[in-house]
Amino acid sequence: MADLKQKLYEELALKSKVIVEGVRVNPKIFENLGLGTTIQEQIHGLFEMDHKEHVGIKFPCSFTSPSGLNYAFTWDPRSTVSIDYKDGVFVLFDDGIEKFPVEFTRRPEYYKLKTSDGTWMNRVGNLNVSGTIGIAYSNECSLKEKGLDCLFCNANATKNTYAEAEGIKWKTPQQIGETVKAAFELDGAKHINITGGFVPERREVDYYLDVADSIKENLGVEEFNGTAVIGAPPQFDVIDKYKEAGFRTIALQLEIWDRNIFKTICPGKELECGGQQHWIDALEYAVGIFGKGRVRTGFVSGIEPKERTLEGVEYLAGKGILSLTNAWNPNPGSKLEGHRTPSPEWHLDLAKKTYQIFKKAGFTYEQYYDASPNADMLVHDIFKIENELLPIFKKGA
Repeated sequence: MADLKQKLYEELALKSKVIVEGVRVNPKIFENLGLGTTIQEQIHGLFEMDHKEHVGIKFPCSFTSPSGLNYAFTWDPRSTVSIDYKDGVFVLFDDGIEKFPVEFTRRPEYYKLKTSDGTWMNRVGNLNVSGTIGIAYSNECSLKEKGLDCLFCNANATKNTYAEAEGIKWKTPQQIGETVKAAFELDGAKHINITGGFVPERREVDYYLDVADSIKENLGVEEFNGTAVIGAPPQFDVIDKYKEAGFRTIALQLEIWDRNIFKTICPGKELECGGQQHWIDALEYAVGIFGKGRVRTGFVSGIEPKERTLEGVEYLAGKGILSLTNAWNPNPGSKLEGHRTPSPEWHLDLAKKTYQIFKKAGFTYEQYYDASPNADMLVHDIFKIENELLPIFKKGA
């Protein structure tokens, strides 16, 4: 198994490169793919994650290597990693060297359905290969109007770019409940992640409670494996309501650990939401309500020094809080568009050190999956390699 793990870590270095640099591809090759019929197409949720806008051009959302590692498809026409169509097979190349064939993700069955009000379900929630249905209830952030949106965020820009082409609208609780039911029943969905832009707290909590009621009614349950991604409320006892409503986990996105950088990068969270310490205090309060490993935050990794991010990861892990340390993508339309994220090696090293912190804190893969928007980030992959959770380990047994 040691040799197999070594090969998987070598591939993980390539995956980190794909995350950072994206994939170069001629969209015409996807005429051979069945994109949007048998293969799952990209649908813009909260953010544009491709490195260049592409209105009217369809791309697949993800692909899998022969080892079983899953890759999000991120388009970048400048990348040295590419995918081509060769002898009837889609193949990934790195610097012109053929690496392996890839399989694109099958389109979920519920994507063929509409809600009772006639809305296509794939416009309500997107299912990823790890079984999480991600719902961006609102593709905009009110901080933009005040000039206080986070500098890395392109939520409003994404809505402005794709609203007409993709019919981006506010999702109603009933639409969400019906879509979740279909995803669970038809496609084996296991987790729900609900997020959106910044909205006034009273409106946010009422909306989330209505969504929880709709999900419970449609699934016929009293509690569900769902994560509510919320802003830090002025009064912490509001967090209790999310637990009472049936959410299993909760997330408050801190983004940056260094306090001075936080003030610059997240001006709205600093000025409108009580400042960074208020967010940290809210996370710690949430652990007392939801329990260890059922509260998460996220860091936009690469904006601040690695040591500062790891300091935050370690501090929060000691409090029972999980952190996402995904690579910062200088998104199109954000105020930091055109900047550069650190190297693939930088991000892979951060992921390995994050995993070690989690291991020391006693967190499990199951906890990390339950609190995450998907289970195919680098830290998840390290869990899968170390705990031999990938299908390839069964083949080698």
